[in-house]
Amino acid sequence: MVMRTMPETNLNCRPEVVPFFDEDTNTFSYVVKDPASNACAIVDSVMEIDYAAGRLSLDGADKIIDYVKRHDLKVEWLIETHVHADHLSAAPYIQEKVGGKLGIGAKITVVQETFGKIFNADTEFARDGSQFDHLFEDGDEYMVGEMRCFAIHTPGHTPACMTHVMGDAAFVGDTLFMPDAGTARADFPGGDARVLYQSIDKLLSLPDQVRLFMCHDYMPGGREVEYETTVGAQKAANIHVHAGTTEQQFVEMREARDATLDMPRLILPSLQVNMRAGHLPDAEDNGTVYLKLPLNVL
Repeated sequence: MVMRTMPETNLNCRPEVVPFFDEDTNTFSYVVKDPASNACAIVDSVMEIDYAAGRLSLDGADKIIDYVKRHDLKVEWLIETHVHADHLSAAPYIQEKVGGKLGIGAKITVVQETFGKIFNADTEFARDGSQFDHLFEDGDEYMVGEMRCFAIHTPGHTPACMTHVMGDAAFVGDTLFMPDAGTARADFPGGDARVLYQSIDKLLSLPDQVRLFMCHDYMPGGREVEYETTVGAQKAANIHVHAGTTEQQFVEMREARDATLDMPRLILPSLQVNMRAGHLPDAEDNGTVYLKLPLNVL
């Protein structure tokens, strides 16, 4: 995907950003409100799973829905920054309750093709992104109320990763972590450390004042949980990719580090649900829904 000219960031538009933290997966979801209206977007929602028991719950999603209703917000977008490998999306459930269009990056089709094969999904599983309402291309602009927003294709962690800039706030998915935690891994199928560096370079070309909101925080050193930083802070202090870090230095570090990492605990249930836009596979003839456990493929 070729990057079009990046739209200009509106630093004068400061949306209200409310985080919701899922402690089990260290994941942040956000309600992002247009400062000029009651319109909002919801970014990276979570559906909980007790994997050992095979039980799903939607407690976190219900908290978001309750917040939206209590503040009389109009949900216009449900954004997935990428196909998450560490938690299940609650977007279809939230959409059913409060509306909004569900969007993800256009390269979801690459992810669907890859993991459709891994999970041996049948021909009824469409690999064209049609489970989503909108597929974002690089540089696409859209509105949340009166707030102009745009999407930046930031692959490397996955092929479909998108960063969403809403006013002076950018939601970076798993591209970057807080400065003391570095960057995301790039060793999943379709990942690439060199491409990740180039994507981060795009983000660090945004104005230094732009607020960056994390998808995860793992609290290195036992500090308190954090979710917000800035482009300037990342350039000054990110332990993996601060200003002056060369592409080759980053690639060598990232590939060596990734070789030591275990697969995420919930990667197998997460991917086969999230590649379906948060929908579960169809129930089998006994009325039960099953998630697959492919052996020796990751």
